[in-house]
Amino acid sequence: MPTTLLATQHGNTFSDRFAGYPIKVEVLSRFLTNAEAKKVIAGLKSGDIDCVIGTHRLLQESVEFKNLGLLVVDEEQRFGVQHKEAMKRLRNNVDVLSMSATPIPRTLEMSLVGIRDLSLLQTPPADRQPILTFVGEQSEQVAIEAIRRELLREGQVFWVHNRVQSIEERAAEIRDWVPEARVAVAHGQMDETKLEQIVLDFWEGNYDVLVCTTIIESGIDMPTVNTLVVERADLLGLGQMHQLRGRVGRSGQRAYAYLFHPRDKALSEDAYERLRTIGETTDLGSGFKIAMRDLEIRGAGNLLGEAQSGHIAAVGYDLYCQLVTEAVSEMKGETVIHDVPDIKVDISLDAHLPNDYVPSEDLRLEAYRRLAMVTNATELADIQAEWEDRFGPLPQQAQALIQVGAVRVECIRLGITEILTNNNDIRISPIELRASQTLTLRRVAPRATFKEQQKLISLPIARGSNPATAVLELLRGLFDPSDD
Repeated sequence: MPTTLLATQHGNTFSDRFAGYPIKVEVLSRFLTNAEAKKVIAGLKSGDIDCVIGTHRLLQESVEFKNLGLLVVDEEQRFGVQHKEAMKRLRNNVDVLSMSATPIPRTLEMSLVGIRDLSLLQTPPADRQPILTFVGEQSEQVAIEAIRRELLREGQVFWVHNRVQSIEERAAEIRDWVPEARVAVAHGQMDETKLEQIVLDFWEGNYDVLVCTTIIESGIDMPTVNTLVVERADLLGLGQMHQLRGRVGRSGQRAYAYLFHPRDKALSEDAYERLRTIGETTDLGSGFKIAMRDLEIRGAGNLLGEAQSGHIAAVGYDLYCQLVTEAVSEMKGETVIHDVPDIKVDISLDAHLPNDYVPSEDLRLEAYRRLAMVTNATELADIQAEWEDRFGPLPQQAQALIQVGAVRVECIRLGITEILTNNNDIRISPIELRASQTLTLRRVAPRATFKEQQKLISLPIARGSNPATAVLELLRGLFDPSDD
């Protein structure tokens, strides 16, 4: 993990969880003395230590592992590409689990194109409430009222001032504004012992307001802190703001976040977009949406270089993702599905996945995407079986959607690019019939017409009948699957 404070918290948690098991847990960070650190490093090399929790210190060349099997990266967005390359060099065949509420664009893109597996935890902790977020111009009066309201309910406050040079001045001003508040200061340039003691004192409730830098961003868990004030939020990244906001509201209490930008300075376009996104996206579990928006704002970066952001201007993002996905599939030895034919199917039918059948918007979009990529009847049957297994029996609208998918599969098989319905008339094109098939057409659909010039079939259907079923019956009657 990226910070010593978080390493200490994780170390305490792991020690408690594994207390009844023969698993030796140690922490390696700058809070240890040189003698203690040497002892931990020796234990890793000999294999005496089963689980080590640490900061970037674990990536130094002096740290050797006897038999590393699993690497877990917490707060992945705080590690640069060089750090991740160092992790890869620890051992070739090591399983890696990266965790983050807001992955950096490069990592998110690698998961979207299939280089990494992606898993989402959508269920919030019990009693967790959305954080009320205020984004606006700097206002000392609003901040003072926020502090006093938090003190009235016996809570604590994080005040983020991300400038070490002036942080003591800001703390003095807060003491003048709110004399009844006990104010402490914490930042990464402090002496290790002093920093640890201040954080512990704040944890135990000896202070009311902690004026700090973004050192608190990564995973600090303090349930009594339920108000956050951030100065110069326009200078922070989108993921940073979401991570900072996640430091409050961790106990089921209603929490408040105030993100301020200067009154006298115009915001850049990117800063405006970041602040607008963080203000609008306040739902629980919204980190993935914020990371996707960050990907749109900053670009995806390079898969093989060190750039973590940047724009793909040459080919466009969709085509780029398609090319990368195909290259990854080829390297994995999988069958590469190239362009799915562009088929226009316009059938007057209520075909969709109802919200009460598939509640999650992300799952519905993924289901539609998979259905659009189907090229044969086997894949379509697999999708139908999966829907029934995950969401239950198909409602009428979902059954109609599967029927439309079946029509698309037949169109791909026969080279048809367009099927349109207009009132009680269905038009299918382009299509070529041999003499025997023309006779079959007259037999299975006596009232159908075949226009040679446009090479299309115009088929009247009975009022009230299912147009998708009528199209399938016609196509399957005209063309036997084994017919060349």
